Amino acid sequence: MAEKLKEAKKVTAVAKLNDVPTSPRKMRLVADTVRGVEVNRALDLLKFSKREASIRLEKLLRSAVANWEAKNPDKSKELDNGNVYVKTIMVDEGRTLKRIRPCPQGRAGRIRKRSNHVTVILDVKQPVENK
Repeated sequence: MAEKLKEAKKVTAVAKLNDVPTSPRKMRLVADTVRGVEVNRALDLLKFSKREASIRLEKLLRSAVANWEAKNPDKSKELDNGNVYVKTIMVDEGRTLKRIRPCPQGRAGRIRKRSNHVTVILDVKQPVENK
């Protein structure tokens, strides 16, 4: 079992981006468009997206592709053929900076400046065998 996990880790590529100063909800909206999509198509989707979070996700996805190429130098044709896809993309909540804003009647209102952590995992599509 451990051998299978080691073999699987050799093929997959991971990239992480920590403490992104965007709320997790906004980042998840962009991440949902890319999940399960082939890498070249995902880069196109992120490049032409109007959302601010797509800029950081595009850079992270390019990093994951570079990690995949470093792990699999002999399988460079897989990337050109469109067999490499975004297996999982997770957006987790990061730390929240708490700030105070003056409100009426001497009160103080809370401002929560949220951040998030993004993890991207790439994998190769397995060929479908006909029975």
